[in-house]
Amino acid sequence: MRESLGELKLNTVCVEAQCPNIGECWNGGGGAGGEGDGIATATIMVLGDTCTRGCRFCAVKTSNKPLPPDPMEPLNTALAVASWGVDYVVLTSVDRDDLPDGGSGHFAQTELKPGILVECLTSDFRGDLEAVSSLADSNLDVFAHDIETVRSLQRIVRDPRAGYEQSLAVLKHAKICKEGMITKSSIMLGLGETDEEVKQAMIDLRAVGVDILTLGQYLQPTEKYLTVREYVTPEKFQFWKEYGESLGFCYVASGPLVRSSYRAGELFVENLVRNKKIKPASGSS
Repeated sequence: MRESLGELKLNTVCVEAQCPNIGECWNGGGGAGGEGDGIATATIMVLGDTCTRGCRFCAVKTSNKPLPPDPMEPLNTALAVASWGVDYVVLTSVDRDDLPDGGSGHFAQTELKPGILVECLTSDFRGDLEAVSSLADSNLDVFAHDIETVRSLQRIVRDPRAGYEQSLAVLKHAKICKEGMITKSSIMLGLGETDEEVKQAMIDLRAVGVDILTLGQYLQPTEKYLTVREYVTPEKFQFWKEYGESLGFCYVASGPLVRSSYRAGELFVENLVRNKKIKPASGSS
């Protein structure tokens, strides 16, 4: 996988964001040097490796003027995925506020062979719902966008161009603009949030129809990023999993090393997409 990504000049969030699960995912579930189950997973990051935003939790490179998107990237992504022979792929991107559509058109150009299930972990496109529609109406099965943290910590954790209500609006629009769309979001824990705030964030996500939720421990990439305020126990992660399921999420992946595109829910998501077992959220459109 590393060789094919390098040859095609593709980036992964696994490397760029210093994900702690890279050994497990790239080795097919067994960890570095271990015995895997053959389900190798990588999240390809399109639109380059440099973000226009500066969120205080994220290790991805930032710049006000990143290089223009590689016009060959959509094709190279399709070639890489085809060479791996996988059934499910996650495409994500940096934020590209320098582009008129936030890069949604570039996302939508990435056409994979029929039969491959596609999850797109997107930016908020600065709240541009036309850009959301453009991507949601393309050939994807899961629309993922991370709310990242509770309402009170948004300005501390995320770039000022992001926002709690803006993220909820993006997720709501993606859900209603395409029949059968599965939506997904993620919350980091350990940043100083209270239990009541986490509960409210989960309730808010269900209210806009989010089907799948992941919760993981925030880990400080280097000393220049936000410090960890709390290391959440495995027992507490199990509590959040059960609480989320009680709210009606179709699936909740909750654990210290769980990340937005972590493989923990992959097989369930694949089954969910193929069978369209979506539960409507009360109060959602």
